[in-house]
Amino acid sequence: MQIKDSVIVITGGAQGLGLAMAEDFAKQGAQLALIDIDGDVLGDAQEQCEKLGAAKVIGYEVDITDEESVETVFEQIQQEFNGIDVLVNNAGLLRDGLLIKYKDGELKQKMPLQQFQSVLDVNLTGTFLCGREAAAQMVKAGKKGVIINISSVARAGNMGQTNYSATKAGVVAMTVTWARELGRYGIRCGAIAPGFIETPMTAQMKPEAVERALSMVPLKRWGQPNEIAHSARYIIENDFFSGRVVEIDGGVRL
Repeated sequence: MQIKDSVIVITGGAQGLGLAMAEDFAKQGAQLALIDIDGDVLGDAQEQCEKLGAAKVIGYEVDITDEESVETVFEQIQQEFNGIDVLVNNAGLLRDGLLIKYKDGELKQKMPLQQFQSVLDVNLTGTFLCGREAAAQMVKAGKKGVIINISSVARAGNMGQTNYSATKAGVVAMTVTWARELGRYGIRCGAIAPGFIETPMTAQMKPEAVERALSMVPLKRWGQPNEIAHSARYIIENDFFSGRVVEIDGGVRL
């Protein structure tokens, strides 16, 4: 699939990794529907993508964990763009913490259910809802399409990330399942599993966590958002790619 003039929906598309992908697609002349929960940044993102050459850009302030809102926005995008070609399920949430903390013979802390559930709601349920609605719109319109889910190297399990790791493993499982289910309609599904990428989300990490993370990367540097965007372009443009995960992690293995 060519990117020029394709309608590409990006969740979390107004900041961080999502914005980097939007800017990259804009340079290729794509039409962009940017979904983000933070309405304050949507205007700036839209303006930036228009300057870079996007054929059309519209921002949508949406909570992707709300089923009715997701259904409504995808219907709206279908109408305003006359179709959906690509969905990038990028929106994500980090709420790191140990399962339990036990010290000096005393249980100090347990991961609260809300901390666990909030990450599942965004990373897993939100991905499911947006993937379902994008697929439904593509099939109803009789259009081939591409769904890209953003996973993580942490899907293999990572200390302090019970919630995040579980969701990113689930995202890969959904990717393979959707590729098998939707291939008959000409819809391809792929995933990208980034390693440590320099984004506002990773900027939340404590200094000691940053130092520990980089010590595991053979290339000894952060990955850059444009390197993930390059991988997304590959998935979109390679019409025989489906049901697989592209690992962009600098050689790290958790």
